Amino acid sequence: MPDAIPTYEEVAEAAARLREEGNPVTIDAVREIVGHGSAAAILRHLAEWRDAEQPMPEPPPAAIPPELATALTDWARRHAEEAGAGARDALERARADIDELLRSGDEIEYERNQAQAINAEQTAQIEQLQVELRDARRVATEALVSKAKDQLAIDGKERQINDLRQQLERNVAASAADSDARLAAEMELVGAVTARDEFASELKQLRQQLETIKAERTSLRAEMDALRGRRQT
Repeated sequence: MPDAIPTYEEVAEAAARLREEGNPVTIDAVREIVGHGSAAAILRHLAEWRDAEQPMPEPPPAAIPPELATALTDWARRHAEEAGAGARDALERARADIDELLRSGDEIEYERNQAQAINAEQTAQIEQLQVELRDARRVATEALVSKAKDQLAIDGKERQINDLRQQLERNVAASAADSDARLAAEMELVGAVTARDEFASELKQLRQQLETIKAERTSLRAEMDALRGRRQT
């Protein structure tokens, strides 16, 4: 969200405070007191305040007293120096403000580049988690179907195996659709970092489910072998 635009009164109050405290009246110093606003906005009000508080000194009158005619050359030189002093000071202040504004622009550009780099890194992590989550879902589905086959193969109920497999696939597909929809909503609400954590948590749960299925499958096969042994005897 962009900074709120400071008012002239806020900038003028901050500048007067700096001057009373004997501190340099700069863009950064004023911005630190005001607490918001871009450097360009503060510079515009600061220039107006300087014009009002520190008007350009008027040059001394150019009339030459007759009694000082012999010192005409020295007087003209001093007059030129005094007349240009205010303009030189204003020019130096303007140059300092421009340099400060350029430095502020460079800092903003650096911060924007850093934010883009962090966003790219988080996007890559999210994509990797998506790939791992899809693989885990596929393995879990295959394991569930295999377990169902082992359970129903004892009684030779192939038709029930097919029905159960289709049901499992529908359930997994529905779960995946719900998960994808929930993920999209969460990424919009809480950002990429929270979505990445959700991916990791769901992947961990799927892996735990897969380990449980493998253990149950091993136990079921042992039971099948035992049953076959009893039938043979």
